[in-house]
Amino acid sequence: MELRQLEYFVAVAEERNFTRAAERVHISQSGVSAQIRQLERELGAELFDRSARIATLTVAGKAALEHARAALAAAEAVGQAVGQVTDLIRGRLTVGMVMGCTLTPLFDALAAFHRAHPGVEISLLEDNSDRLVEEVRAGAIDLALIGTATATPEGLDALTIVSERLVVAVPAEHPLAKRRRVTLRDLTAHPIVCMPPGTGLRTVFDRACAAQSLQPTIALQASAADAIADLATRGLGVAILSSSMAVSYGDRLTARIIDDVEAPALLALIWKSAQSTQSAHNPAVRELLRHSREAFAQPDPTEQ
Repeated sequence: MELRQLEYFVAVAEERNFTRAAERVHISQSGVSAQIRQLERELGAELFDRSARIATLTVAGKAALEHARAALAAAEAVGQAVGQVTDLIRGRLTVGMVMGCTLTPLFDALAAFHRAHPGVEISLLEDNSDRLVEEVRAGAIDLALIGTATATPEGLDALTIVSERLVVAVPAEHPLAKRRRVTLRDLTAHPIVCMPPGTGLRTVFDRACAAQSLQPTIALQASAADAIADLATRGLGVAILSSSMAVSYGDRLTARIIDDVEAPALLALIWKSAQSTQSAHNPAVRELLRHSREAFAQPDPTEQ
């Protein structure tokens, strides 16, 4: 008895037709018929009543069907188990990262994964968040760290890493630095330095402006927080950053939470939903997620 014979048997039983079953398993009808005849000889019983145009299971066929399905499922499980081990021995993992991001826990997670699975080749690509989302959906990237205004992009699974309010950061002598409360309308009276479209932080900012029918003047754009801070320090515009980004520039910029922008800017790890594709079960992705959860759960030494 061979697995292919059981596969053909199940196909005919489900299709109730030898021709359709042959199309399903991609061999000729005569090949399907011959293999099922061989199976019947080995079992000593006919599995189908062939007297009508519809292939109907005999009593023996009905008794065999669920066992045949279980045998095929068991064989598939064996292949998956071996495949998972193989993928973690000599697989490949493509990771995306939003431009300008320097979150060291992500690098710690990659390093821990590499130590545990040195045979897996890791590629790290930078892009804006919108393109990373599409690349993950398309399967070109296995896992990505993105900035987003939505906790879970449609069709993907996500793990939120950071959720923070937007702030405006300006030099100490700037008029906004002297205010205790800053609203979106206050800051849009000044030229603005911020991240480009396609980033999570910019999406939150643009949506907030649109909700109030405000049209800010975007003077300069940069993908890296350092560049945005440097430009604001030189008086070229007010910087729009997340609260944790602004902390790094406290020696030269004064940060104020934008009082009426309550929607947070998020950093999240995203990957294909288990409901959308089997590749979501990629063992390398699962392992990297485990290391990422551990890395991001560690306290930030700069906050101690």
